[in-house]
Amino acid sequence: MITETGKVVAVKDGRVWVQTIRQSACSTCSARSGCGQRVLAAATSGRANQVLVTNSVNAVVGDEVTLGIDERALLGASMLAYAIPLVLLVVASVAGHSLSGGEDLWAIVGAVLGLGAGFFIGRGLHARSGDAYEPRLLRVNRIPSGAGR
Repeated sequence: MITETGKVVAVKDGRVWVQTIRQSACSTCSARSGCGQRVLAAATSGRANQVLVTNSVNAVVGDEVTLGIDERALLGASMLAYAIPLVLLVVASVAGHSLSGGEDLWAIVGAVLGLGAGFFIGRGLHARSGDAYEPRLLRVNRIPSGAGR
């Protein structure tokens, strides 16, 4: 389970808006010099994000909560968003090139059509998955009374 801590900023109809701050673990990673995540983290500079999740732990505004998403769900969402469109782009490009007798224009047309089909198929599969790829509210991180005094 991949987890992130956030703060509840609003409650609406059995769901809560949770605000998280993007953090980077680049300073402790051994691959930091060759990783694109470091560049992305530096570009966003700790920007706040908000996500709407089902309020399964009765959180209220101001509570610090832990969100989680299953690793398999994250992998599945990555496949829908990246792998399916990329594979269809390559297959349709090769097919367009082969069927046209080597014309580059048809390879380009095939690539664009394959990419579009991949996004369309991914969106359809995501719609049928329900909330399988959504983060879940795991717990409220309550501060014990008297702490910090």
